[in-house]
Amino acid sequence: MNSDLGDISTLLIYGAMASYVVAMIAFAVDVSALGVGAPKDRRRRAAGIGLSTMWLGAGLQFVGIVVRGLAAGRVPWANMYEFTLMFTFFVVAIFLGLQTRRDVRYLGVAVSMLAFLALMLAVSVLYVEADGVQPALRSYWLVIHVSVATLATGLSGLAAIISIAQLIKARSERASAGSATMAASGSTAEVTSGAAGGGTSSTATAVAETATESGATFGSRIVGSLPASANMERLAYRLNAVGFVAWTFTLVAGAIWAEHAWGRPWGWDPKETWTFVIWVIYAAYLHARVTTGWAAEKFAYFALVGFMAVLANFYIVNIFFSGKHSYAGV
Repeated sequence: MNSDLGDISTLLIYGAMASYVVAMIAFAVDVSALGVGAPKDRRRRAAGIGLSTMWLGAGLQFVGIVVRGLAAGRVPWANMYEFTLMFTFFVVAIFLGLQTRRDVRYLGVAVSMLAFLALMLAVSVLYVEADGVQPALRSYWLVIHVSVATLATGLSGLAAIISIAQLIKARSERASAGSATMAASGSTAEVTSGAAGGGTSSTATAVAETATESGATFGSRIVGSLPASANMERLAYRLNAVGFVAWTFTLVAGAIWAEHAWGRPWGWDPKETWTFVIWVIYAAYLHARVTTGWAAEKFAYFALVGFMAVLANFYIVNIFFSGKHSYAGV
């Protein structure tokens, strides 16, 4: 163990956390501008600052992870602290990767907040010194099995954020549709009345639109700037589909490693069992997504339940349930 490198790694992680806080504030300023009625096609300097500091934070975090591995003399994902470093890095990296292909700046506040809060919990509660691992963990399966699990967690986390945004937008869309229906009914009644009286009301639609605009609130303008809920649902589905492949590999690789380490592939250890539960939830979600006619909101709730199970597996099963995986420590 190299304690100096371990300290440098921690400082780099603190630097990443500071970058994510700046990014969160910048994205919040950008979103606030939308809330007060700024046009969506304006030059969004605050969002640009948010993206730049997110890239900086991701770079600092990546270097911190690498230095952590050098300090420990092994791959840097052997305990809960290091797992958190990895999965938050994947959340941020996937977000930044998506941004190069489509505009997902609307996720910036939530992604930077998740990364900061998870890292704060990691450094304040889950932190352990960079050191070697127990003999049972000295295997190439540690490299394969756990790294893919961190990727799966990152994909599920980002998909969950998108599902929350989808639910908020879907509620707004329903409310807007209801208001439009009422306005149309009122306009029809006024036109009919005008015709009966020998005239027409050419201002009915304009009045309805003016009323809608004047009734817009700070929050409704922000929600209105989000993409259509159907588009967000499709994006979350794609991320969850890739995440499910990663979870499947994690489950299979874990069984193979268990056969090598303990002489049996499956023993209903709490960690094994809960990982299987997560796999079943996402398998059911994907199956329902392609075979049922459910409303898109139900799939979003399904995906959120899956990510809640992931969090329970990590923060509850790891800490409060004893089993063969307990020797990895926090």
